[in-house]
Amino acid sequence: MGRKVTVATCALNQWALDFEGNLQRILKSIEIAKLKGARYRLGPELEICGYGCWDHYYESDTLLHSLQVLAALLESPVTQDIICDVGMPVMHRNIRYNCRVIFLNRKILLIRPKMALANEGNYRELRWFTPWSRSRQTEEYFLPRMLQDLTEQETVPFGDAVLSTRDTCIGSEICEELWTPRSPHVDMGLDGVEIFANASGSHHVLRKAHTRVDLVTMATAKNGGIYLLANQKGCDGDRLYYDGCALIAMNGSMFAQGSQFSLDDVEVLTATLDLEDVRSYRAEISSRNLEASRVSRYPRVKVDFALSSREDLLEPLSEPIEWKYHSPAEEISLGPACWLWDFLRRSQQAGFFLSLSGGVDSAATACLVFSMCRQVCEAVKRGNQEVLADVRTIVTQTGYTPRDPHELCGRLLTTCYMASENSSRETCDRARELARQIGSHHIGLSIDPAVKAVVGIFRLVTGSSPAFAVHGGSSRENLALQNVQARVRMVVAYLFAQLSLWSRGARGGLLVLGSANVDESLLGYLTKYDCSSADINPIGGISKTDLRAFVQLCEERFQLPALQSILDAPATAELEPLADGRVSQTDEQDMGMTYSELSVYGRLRKAAKAGPYSMFCKLLVTWRDTCSPRQVADKVKRFFSKYSANRHKMTTLTPAYHAESYSPDDNRFDLRPFLYNTRWPWQFRCIENQVLQLEQGQRQDLDGVD
Repeated sequence: MGRKVTVATCALNQWALDFEGNLQRILKSIEIAKLKGARYRLGPELEICGYGCWDHYYESDTLLHSLQVLAALLESPVTQDIICDVGMPVMHRNIRYNCRVIFLNRKILLIRPKMALANEGNYRELRWFTPWSRSRQTEEYFLPRMLQDLTEQETVPFGDAVLSTRDTCIGSEICEELWTPRSPHVDMGLDGVEIFANASGSHHVLRKAHTRVDLVTMATAKNGGIYLLANQKGCDGDRLYYDGCALIAMNGSMFAQGSQFSLDDVEVLTATLDLEDVRSYRAEISSRNLEASRVSRYPRVKVDFALSSREDLLEPLSEPIEWKYHSPAEEISLGPACWLWDFLRRSQQAGFFLSLSGGVDSAATACLVFSMCRQVCEAVKRGNQEVLADVRTIVTQTGYTPRDPHELCGRLLTTCYMASENSSRETCDRARELARQIGSHHIGLSIDPAVKAVVGIFRLVTGSSPAFAVHGGSSRENLALQNVQARVRMVVAYLFAQLSLWSRGARGGLLVLGSANVDESLLGYLTKYDCSSADINPIGGISKTDLRAFVQLCEERFQLPALQSILDAPATAELEPLADGRVSQTDEQDMGMTYSELSVYGRLRKAAKAGPYSMFCKLLVTWRDTCSPRQVADKVKRFFSKYSANRHKMTTLTPAYHAESYSPDDNRFDLRPFLYNTRWPWQFRCIENQVLQLEQGQRQDLDGVD
């Protein structure tokens, strides 16, 4: 019959500039695809060099080593008798392009450059690459000599074309092109392309998987066809976690779903589908066929190869499936945990150090490490040899096999409660009990001697003795004394991270974990260079609301009852003196706003692109049932005054897992000044004028009432 095709897509945990490791993972994925009967294999975007090379794309070395890896792939017997679709940067006529290189049996069939570059949020592709703007046109690309000798080709097609095999037609759509208003799959499908191949470098954001799946489902529902999506998976060297979700869809239905989060470096999906199902689906959509008769044609590269076999009558077909989504709390329990694992094994450190305060944020961070340990044990139990080898390297024991996540957590996580004279017994007990339940190596200490020594130096030099507000001190004295405690904790954390394993006779150092959430970072509710300063922060892109939901999930799923008392306690920094032994200071009182309000401000400021006046106008409607115009104005002014005064702190934020659309990460995602006129005179005057008009209108309405 010759109409059933088996196609393969994959999710690979590539690492920027790790050409050796990237090559091996690509070869392994091709080998698995062939074992599963596939005759076409799609890989992630820029998989040869790793997506996150950033300014290394400028370097000729990156281009050279990518070509060398391509040559190794062409030469390998693993790549024979299967169409291989790989991603890499290519320079054509002195212009760098983000490309797909498609080859078969040592012959390059087509180099297809990306036509719509991602250039928003964390993406900066226009900084390094140029989009191919010549729709449905190709040029000759002169191969470098190292490839000419292998392929016996002097030139190959370069540009916007599709592959025409003996039995079907394949077209490429690279990552961002799926998200554009005029995606290539529309016209390609109208021109007879039956298999769409999307190579992505798409990172995790909470609640984003629905959008990705909906786009693919809708693409094939309207136009028919088979759609493959490949994606990178894991941390390839910075704040982003690429969240897999490789998939295969046909005619609006899903046929294969890859994991969103896992510790597997190579994951290959295959599906066996009937091309006649695509053709019959399209046949009855008359509006589509009318459009197809008028569409401009794509150049076709003829390929003397078939994806199907002649004798496929008894070949079983894949069945449609329902896509299974994670809840946001489950996403948090898995994504940052996988990111931590990649960071730990690739940084060649021996574990993590965490200041455990007894509050929700540090508890959530501890739970993420525990979740990581659970995933490591599960992966080893399933037979993942790469994970087993990595964990043995980390603990420096060649015969070690992790079976209990609590025991593994004791090896990999050191927690420390750093008490001061302002700490309560309740927070100390909560921290100690959580550490016991997850199994971490726990330390309790007092920072009072160090704090008194630092303040003593100031007293010795100046002759002045600062005091807390409750003891008659000014607000400046009060804040300075709080900051000294916070900064001493950071110094102690790094000392113990470097030497605590040494004191126990073990090798290596520990990565210091930060635990400031995205809302506190947005407002600047943290001390510069305190415990928020760390090596990495797994919760720095997550809201307080989502963190509480995650901690609740951990309490139930991981059976950690200590978390309930942490959730029930008011959030507090415990930097001011206690009142009768009890906490007198809470975070929301300090901030002058609630965490839920902060999330609203954050989304409006970043996602809705609202300045002070626009935010005021939007919240007038949103909060009309609970706040007067004057109250809304006061809240917006308070937020922008504090946000702008503290924006300088964003320049020193610890690198954090990116999970939220309103992250204030100053490195690449949220580019703003850090010196503001914090009075916002023009903007606040606009708000004030609007409030006065509204209040005047309300008075006139009241005057008209008998």
